[in-house]
Amino acid sequence: MVDARLQRLLSAFPAVALLGPRAVGKTTTARSLAGSVVRLDRAAEAAAFEADPDAALIGLAEPVLLDEWQEVPGVLGAVKRAVDDSGRPGRFILSGSVRAELDTQTWPGTGRVIQLAMRGLTVAELEGASASSPFLQRVTANDPAALGPGSEDDLRSYVQRALRSGFPYPALRLSDDERRTWLAGYVDQVVSRDAPHVGGARSTVRLRRYLEALALVAGGVVTETTILQASGLNRATAQSYEQLFVDLHILDLVPSWHSNRISRLVKMPKRYLSDAALIAGVGGLTAEDVMRDGDILGRVLDNFVYQQIRAECGVMDVPPRLYHLRNQDARREVDMLVELGGGRIVGIEVKATASPSRHDARHLEWLRDELGEAFVAGVVLHTGPRAFSLGDRVTAAPISTLWCQVEQAVVRGR
Repeated sequence: MVDARLQRLLSAFPAVALLGPRAVGKTTTARSLAGSVVRLDRAAEAAAFEADPDAALIGLAEPVLLDEWQEVPGVLGAVKRAVDDSGRPGRFILSGSVRAELDTQTWPGTGRVIQLAMRGLTVAELEGASASSPFLQRVTANDPAALGPGSEDDLRSYVQRALRSGFPYPALRLSDDERRTWLAGYVDQVVSRDAPHVGGARSTVRLRRYLEALALVAGGVVTETTILQASGLNRATAQSYEQLFVDLHILDLVPSWHSNRISRLVKMPKRYLSDAALIAGVGGLTAEDVMRDGDILGRVLDNFVYQQIRAECGVMDVPPRLYHLRNQDARREVDMLVELGGGRIVGIEVKATASPSRHDARHLEWLRDELGEAFVAGVVLHTGPRAFSLGDRVTAAPISTLWCQVEQAVVRGR
């Protein structure tokens, strides 16, 4: 999804920072558009940029890909100065696996470098089944036919899709057993090399324990105390580790949604791992293990759906904002809220059932009644075979409608 977006940004801006977790395919994507490539994670290539980054940039064919820029942070200043001298489009691509430097208020790229997040491959990309129009556009039509045909997928096949991963190498090249080995190695790399390298000396044992706690609460709204108890860490250490995994693009914090129209909503974020397969990878779980544990099953499914929605939002020219909603007594909860332009709201529930009913949509109906016209659509994503209406502006639809192909005439007809 991100390739076309990156190309458009380079045609309009002098520099683009392509950010995402390690092994997500940033280098491959950026190389396809680069005029020259500098691998700053290679000592021989980094040496010149450490000594004199301004001089090292001179004469390189543009766009210049500065891969793993965080290995030589001084290169950011050189990019700033080069862009100040000439702001013509398409000069630099910065590719990296860390967001911390780019998020500071004083970093030299502010106002000069456009950030673009790169996520794992979606099912649509893995299977070449991209829909004729975005899911979020189709769902606002409030017509089951606009969401596409049913599929033969069931709960087990959705779990298998989730555990296939969105990381290109394991998803496209490895068997199930080989993929579990790769994911276990990926987790080891994150806690033993990446996290200490970025955040300074850290205990790999405690880092792993905290990552295991994150996997247990992925897709859920839990108190800080719950995570502290699960990880056995104190508050300061846990907060430090949480920010570290956010900076490494391993963890997403989805904020709670607030409105003056609805009172007593919680302010806690919802936590998702960057790839649902990491939930199983951290614990060494197979698809059978996930199927036998209802709690883990729900978290894997929710995280998997979130990945597909997040990827779609990320490549839109004006990305919608993602939230979750839960009130303080936990009587009302909506898995995901997508805030479109003009304050329009789409509510999404994820259910591990093949036969959803209005009971599964009760929180969406409540939200619709509270928000009135601002609520444009609600959808209960399920594991069954077909889409159908559950009432005014609320639809039940198979999870597969996130990537299914839809006849253009159906979409245009709305």
